[in-house]
Amino acid sequence: MDISLSSSLFEISSSSFLSSPSTSFSPQPSLEPNAFKSLCFPPNLRSRSRIFLRKSLLSRQKLRVIKAAQSSKQAQNDGFVLEDVPHLTHFLPDLQSYPNPLQKSQAYAIVKNTFVSPEDVVAQNIVIQKDSPRGIHFRRAGPREKVYFKPEEVRACIVTCGGLCPGMNTVIREIVCGLNYMYDVQDILGIEEGYRGFYSKNTLKLSPKVVDDIHKRGGTFLRTSRGGHDTHKIVDNIQDRGINQVYIIGGDGTQRGAAVIYEEVKKRGLQVSVAGIPKTIDNDIAVIDKSFGFDTAVEEAQRAINAAHVEVLSVENGVGIVKLMGRYSGFIAMHATLASRDVDCCLIPESPFYLEGKGGLFNFIEERLKENGHLVIVIAEGAGQEYATADLNASADKDASGNQLLLDVGPWLSQKIKDYFTKVKKMAVNMKYIDPTYMIRAIPSNASDNIYCTLLAHSAVHGAMAGYTGFTVGPVSSRHAYIPIARVTERQNTVELTGRMWARVLSSTNQPSFVTPQDLIQDGVQKETVKEINK
Repeated sequence: MDISLSSSLFEISSSSFLSSPSTSFSPQPSLEPNAFKSLCFPPNLRSRSRIFLRKSLLSRQKLRVIKAAQSSKQAQNDGFVLEDVPHLTHFLPDLQSYPNPLQKSQAYAIVKNTFVSPEDVVAQNIVIQKDSPRGIHFRRAGPREKVYFKPEEVRACIVTCGGLCPGMNTVIREIVCGLNYMYDVQDILGIEEGYRGFYSKNTLKLSPKVVDDIHKRGGTFLRTSRGGHDTHKIVDNIQDRGINQVYIIGGDGTQRGAAVIYEEVKKRGLQVSVAGIPKTIDNDIAVIDKSFGFDTAVEEAQRAINAAHVEVLSVENGVGIVKLMGRYSGFIAMHATLASRDVDCCLIPESPFYLEGKGGLFNFIEERLKENGHLVIVIAEGAGQEYATADLNASADKDASGNQLLLDVGPWLSQKIKDYFTKVKKMAVNMKYIDPTYMIRAIPSNASDNIYCTLLAHSAVHGAMAGYTGFTVGPVSSRHAYIPIARVTERQNTVELTGRMWARVLSSTNQPSFVTPQDLIQDGVQKETVKEINK
């Protein structure tokens, strides 16, 4: 019996006995133990005490069972989902593992926890409510205690595909240096000119010395191309050359190609890790917080916006238009606008706009010119394509990567504004148009992107050495994770028109939102678009 419970019962029993009106107490010279027990605990009281104790113990036991059941139910219904990435042992179960060489690394000797626990995961959503499901999680990126490649047997290759983006050279450099410095891998190849370089035999031997200063240059040290993806030829070449680690840097189309390469490797039962590093200057890769090169692009866009602002301030009725990247997503235009504070109107692909009529763009320009005498418009390259295509009777062609070839909306919008004010309003305007697209794409990455590219490259190296394959890397809720390639290619990340960031832009520019449902229907915009906006 619990001692505290016994003492408590003794006090209750004694006080009941002493306070009983039918009992008189007088001191006795001495009492035998049994006599004292009989005196203080009469039979009826002892019976009640035993019943009380039995009920108390049963209640405690019942409470423990209920709590255990509740805990079990909570564990079953907490909504935890792990979206795992493939591992070489899934189709090569007898693959041998080895101790990670980082155990002997001087650099990692000072790290408190050198290796990432197999149980570590990263939550996709970090803001949840008390009773809401925990949601989707991904494996945390980083070095593992066991690796599935001997460093002397690794033959790695790196390929870059698609358009240019600040930071590509930094990623190449850090994959090479990471493999060499951390894992003592000596055999690294650079595949030149994109996917077709696999079967056109264009390769370059890479080492830390070869890539030492490439991060200071723009573009890609390995050169790039669009298209050229022939899965069987690529995997044949990987197999013939004895390559067992493939690092693929590119956008969503490139990552889809990486997924197909992984499937063919798996089908053939090859010990080849396929790792993707997502790249797009537009920041339209799903799941990850942002893509590399984006910070550099926003920073460089400020120079173009500032130049346009200086130009329109220096003339009467100055109208400046700056066209920025953003095929399907207006993140660069949105962030550059918010950072600049010199922009009067931001036009992005996600937000339909109209030119004429009350509340239209022409009406807004007229009011802002009367108020300030000048204005600056930032437009993403994908905005207004439906109007430009209809106006110019253009066809929807595609490039080698399958992307729709866009019309140049900058000059088109400049001409439309000029014609309207000179012909309809009989009002002279001074148009200034700036297109910094290729200047922004071609510059080296800034400090922020250089650090980010290093983390991406090292995460990919750790993942490949640990035997993971068919995965891509990126920050999720500010923690780097391994993500199934299908998750980053299933849809494009776009600006949320009902989100706070777009509201901040509208507040900063004091522009109309151009998304009033009645106006949209009146101007012929599809009702499906209106429904999505209303959602």
